[in-house]
Amino acid sequence: MSEPPAALRLLHLEDSELDHELALVQLQRSGLRVRALRVETREEFEAALAQHWDAIVSDYNLPGFSGLQALRLVRARDPILPFVLVSGEIGEDLAVAAMRDGASDYLLKSGLARLAPALEHAIDAARTRAAKLEADRELAESRRRLAELARHLQTRIEAERAAIAREIHDDVGGSLTALKFDIDWIRRHSPDPAVRQRAASALETVTHAIGASQRIMHNLRPAILEQGLVAALQWLAGRFEKRTGVECVFRTRDERIGTAGRELPDGVPLVAYRTAQEALTNISKHACAQRVTMDLSLSGGVLSLEISDDGRGLRPADLAKASSFGIRGLHERAGTVGGWIELGSSDSGTTLLLSIPLDAQPPHAAPGGTGADGANDDEDREHDPSAWSSL
Repeated sequence: MSEPPAALRLLHLEDSELDHELALVQLQRSGLRVRALRVETREEFEAALAQHWDAIVSDYNLPGFSGLQALRLVRARDPILPFVLVSGEIGEDLAVAAMRDGASDYLLKSGLARLAPALEHAIDAARTRAAKLEADRELAESRRRLAELARHLQTRIEAERAAIAREIHDDVGGSLTALKFDIDWIRRHSPDPAVRQRAASALETVTHAIGASQRIMHNLRPAILEQGLVAALQWLAGRFEKRTGVECVFRTRDERIGTAGRELPDGVPLVAYRTAQEALTNISKHACAQRVTMDLSLSGGVLSLEISDDGRGLRPADLAKASSFGIRGLHERAGTVGGWIELGSSDSGTTLLLSIPLDAQPPHAAPGGTGADGANDDEDREHDPSAWSSL
């Protein structure tokens, strides 16, 4: 046998005992079980609000107090508690004002037969709204945790990249460099022409392996950031143009961004560099562009990096693909330093804008890593601070 529904806890703001009794009779006739408390003054009403209520019914006109004032007090405490306004005479303007201020319903005292349906409807609507607010809160919390996880993963990825780069530099790089010295010594001291030829060939192979290791290490950890963000982006633009044949222009009004005197918060230079790196990779793969421009600026406490191309542009379907993780990754990466990504595209090209507010972040020197110790490789005169010493 099912239990009867719990009695409805009702707060009734009403200065007439007779009108209060009439309201209760109408509710009981409708089959509602009600536990009601009648209050008359503002002081009594405010004191009663400290208790839990399922709904509030309020007269409009009271001595020194009004239903609209009571409604505002309730909404300041609870945005969804059902509040039904009842009046002996209420104009359309007052009714509109009451609904605008958050009343659940309004009715005349001559139409109290509507009170029970109005209360039931208001309570159902409040429950629905409460469930939606709770679902929204849980969704926001889930998104917050997901964003935190994404930021943590980005941080861990960079840490792993730095660790692998150090191992390549210290172990692989050191071994290859030592091997190169040994082979070169054999080439120079062997009296046998065949041995010298094989040594020269082996030297070429080792030199190629060193170059490949340098490129891998640099992609894992851009050591050039130790020279400042401007230098790193200039180098990146130059490498892109040399590798793809697509003109790539880097511009900035302040060459000192990211250097002494114009330090950027920890992590910001790497985010800007990785954003440019990912954008240039996407351009080379998909844009069919003839020209790319990168503009770096620092104004009003906001670092901005704008990358534009004159390629075919992005279609909405490109961004909606389930496998389109590049742009999503850029958004998450920007979020790790409080920044954001804006993307605009048309048939005449695509523009990606990275914005990072710096005012709220404590300034630190641009992050570095295990530095490299060497000059340029003879096989590649292009400056790369991650290169090992060459012969």
